[in-house]
Amino acid sequence: MNYRMLGSTGLYVSEIGFGTIPILQGNIPVLPNYFNLSEKEALSVMKHAYKLGCNLYDTAIVPEYGDAEIKLGKFAASIGRDHIVISDKARFFSGGEMYQAVETSCENLGTIPDLYFVHQVDADHEDEVFGQGGALDALAELKAEGKIRFAGIATHYYDILLRGAQDDRVDVLQGSGNLLERGMLDRLRGEPLFQKKGFLVNKVYAAGLLPAKFSVQTLIDFVLSYPISSALIGLGTREQIDTAMDRTINLQNFHSPSFAEVLSVLEKEYTPIPCDRCQRCVCPYGTEIHTLFRQYQYFHLGKDHWALKKLALGIVESARHCRECVQMPCMDTCPQRIRIPQKIQEVERLTDR
Repeated sequence: MNYRMLGSTGLYVSEIGFGTIPILQGNIPVLPNYFNLSEKEALSVMKHAYKLGCNLYDTAIVPEYGDAEIKLGKFAASIGRDHIVISDKARFFSGGEMYQAVETSCENLGTIPDLYFVHQVDADHEDEVFGQGGALDALAELKAEGKIRFAGIATHYYDILLRGAQDDRVDVLQGSGNLLERGMLDRLRGEPLFQKKGFLVNKVYAAGLLPAKFSVQTLIDFVLSYPISSALIGLGTREQIDTAMDRTINLQNFHSPSFAEVLSVLEKEYTPIPCDRCQRCVCPYGTEIHTLFRQYQYFHLGKDHWALKKLALGIVESARHCRECVQMPCMDTCPQRIRIPQKIQEVERLTDR
């Protein structure tokens, strides 16, 4: 296992981080009926990863990740707390709620987390999080009190990550990216501000879908070819851990598949939308074009039920706005020159099935 500096924190973290969703027990809204590991099984799996050199474990407050936070705390105590870096997070945006969430996480873990993120920050809550009395102020206060070591922002949106990179209260960032959805990683590489922060990448397997099309080594090495700190991967079995971690990493000889090569593989089964989620497209009606296109890809890659559930939240209105739009500024800003209005209608038709 190789290790990288986590921004300016002084910490070194394993290039592969352990995502704890698969070790939870019980149902959660995001992933019902998942691995359902008992406490004994979960601790055994985490210890196996630790023996292979993993020292970064990422979780979230109960019940967001089921009981994974509690299991992680017991694992940390069993091997010695100082031997691992605990990354935790909560989806609360006001200062008061975030402060209380961290105290609850400390109780669940039986220790203080090294990193604590405001989780899934979006445009609707961005100003509250960054504003006076918001979640970031609470994390700064908790850091000063010694209840967390470092504060972070976790989001799927490039502009929010960039705002976090510009904020002195933020030590670490967490965003998504993979072989298919590489646009945000490309932008990250071109922005020097990100080099000062630790950066963790999730969705390396695209919600578990890409390993059916590409080797795990290719998926991991691709993400690690960017200037990031660690690739977070949800791991629930020894076999998954061995596949991800027990391998030789030689990025100097790594051939990074081009976006065109990735699309050509997917074209064997369906017609992919050539969107890499760079998020440069702008919709005057506020439609998250890249999010709709992600669900289109996920639908065809095997998560049809999940994709349709997501699309049902707003695709009809988005498609109507698209039909009414005259200026279509989204097409002017799309590097891939996607015929966005036409593709939005195709996405809407998925919901008619």
